[in-house]
Amino acid sequence: MNSFYQEIARQHQQLLILPEKKLIHKFIDELFAILFSNTSKSFGCLTTIENKIDELEKQFDELVLDFAPKNENSKQQTKTFFEAIPYLHKKALNDAHTIFAKDPAAKTLEEVLYSYPGFFAISVYRFSHQLWEQDLKLLARTISEYAHIKTSIEIHPGAQIGNDFAIDHGTGIVIGETAIIGNNVQIYQGVTLGALSVKKEEAFIKRHPTIEDNVIIYANSTILGGQTTVGHDSIIGGNVWLTYTIPSNSVVYHKNEMKIKDNNPFPEPIFYSI
Repeated sequence: MNSFYQEIARQHQQLLILPEKKLIHKFIDELFAILFSNTSKSFGCLTTIENKIDELEKQFDELVLDFAPKNENSKQQTKTFFEAIPYLHKKALNDAHTIFAKDPAAKTLEEVLYSYPGFFAISVYRFSHQLWEQDLKLLARTISEYAHIKTSIEIHPGAQIGNDFAIDHGTGIVIGETAIIGNNVQIYQGVTLGALSVKKEEAFIKRHPTIEDNVIIYANSTILGGQTTVGHDSIIGGNVWLTYTIPSNSVVYHKNEMKIKDNNPFPEPIFYSI
């Protein structure tokens, strides 16, 4: 067994020394609380918020030291990220207002901010995408996977998502790395924006679909392929399987034929399988 553990030790020496994931999760939770949740009465005090942001900057700078390329200035990476936060905050708030406007079950904006998993997943995507653009890709993936763990919504930080994005329910959504989503798009649970092929040699080409502005994609639909585009102002019904481009203002739906058995002899055999 000693040789096994020696091999593990040798492998560890070849890997990056990374911080515990819980430190990254804690950073995201605290940043989210300050920007959106108001979970502390003290957050109403400007001085308290500024002090807390200063603490988060120090925490983040320590995290970046472990993730930044060797020749990268971690403090500059931290400065770039925190300078982007007001812009990211505005985009995420617009997403929250869009969710509130579109979901009849939402009674207040606070309900969306505090309890909607779709909003949490979108907001974390906004942060992780910024880090992806800063070439902190492993940190971006780690942050996005935290949202995946908490919400069962998987949004790759490399995806490009426009303004006023709404996720309703959300469980099981998958949005791939090279997906492009326009403005005012609404997606329901179980939707996959995926690739037609998962060949490793295709890692650097566009593999995931483009969704133009003002599109609604209903539950459990699957849209695949880097050359597949859903034209603006289209509606994709539930359970649709789509691998080709559709024009603007289209309605695509899956026709489900149902047969109801009565007391008369059934014209074809019924096989039950559990």
